[in-house]
Amino acid sequence: MATARPAAGSVTSRRAPTQQRSRERFARILDAAAALITDNGVAGLSTRAIAARAGIPVASLYQYFADRDEIILALVQRDTAEMDQQVAEAVAALEEPTLRSLITATMRAFVRVYHRRPAFVMIWWRGRTNRAVVEFCRAHNRQIARTLHDYATRAGLVDPEVPLRVAELAVEVGDRVFQVAFERDLRGDPWVIEQGIDLVTGYLERFAANDA
Repeated sequence: MATARPAAGSVTSRRAPTQQRSRERFARILDAAAALITDNGVAGLSTRAIAARAGIPVASLYQYFADRDEIILALVQRDTAEMDQQVAEAVAALEEPTLRSLITATMRAFVRVYHRRPAFVMIWWRGRTNRAVVEFCRAHNRQIARTLHDYATRAGLVDPEVPLRVAELAVEVGDRVFQVAFERDLRGDPWVIEQGIDLVTGYLERFAANDA
C-alpha cells in the first residue's frame, strides 16, 4: 500500500538506457519477460527466450542485464513505480479522507495494477525466490509505510505520536492479504481483498485521532 509515490529506486542494469532507441529496446526486454512469465511462470524463464520474444540478439540483451534475475528485478521495479503512481492518483482524488477511504483507495489501486501486470503477481505473490526482489519489495513496503504514516498524520487521521511501526505492520498485513488473494487466481479473490480492507482499516482505526 502507499499514499503517494515513494522513490522506488533506480532500475538495476548493466547500462541504464539514455537514448530513445535504447529505452525502447530496454522496455521490449521487460515486456517480453513479463509475457513469458505470465504464460509459463518464472521457473523456466531464460535470457535466450526473453531475447527471442523481444526480437533482439541475446548479445544485445546482455548490454543491459547480466542475467535473468536482473531482468526480473527491473520488471518489479517498473511495476512498483506504476503502483505508486496509481495509488498517488487515487489518494489525491479523496476529498475528505478517512482511514477507511484511505485504505480502500490504496488497496484497490494496487489491485488495478495487479490486473494490468500479471507478471508481478507471478513473481511476488507466488514466488519470492529472487533474493534481490525480496529485498527490494521489503524496502518498498517500508517506504510505503513511511508515506502512509506521514499522510495520515498530516491529514489528522492519526495522532502524531503513533509510531511508524504501526504503519509498517499494517502494510505487512496488507501484503499478506494480497498474497492470499492472488495465489490461485491472477484476478485475485474479491472476498479476500474486501476482508483485507476491513482488517487493515480496523487495525488502524485503533490509532485514529480523537477528532478524525
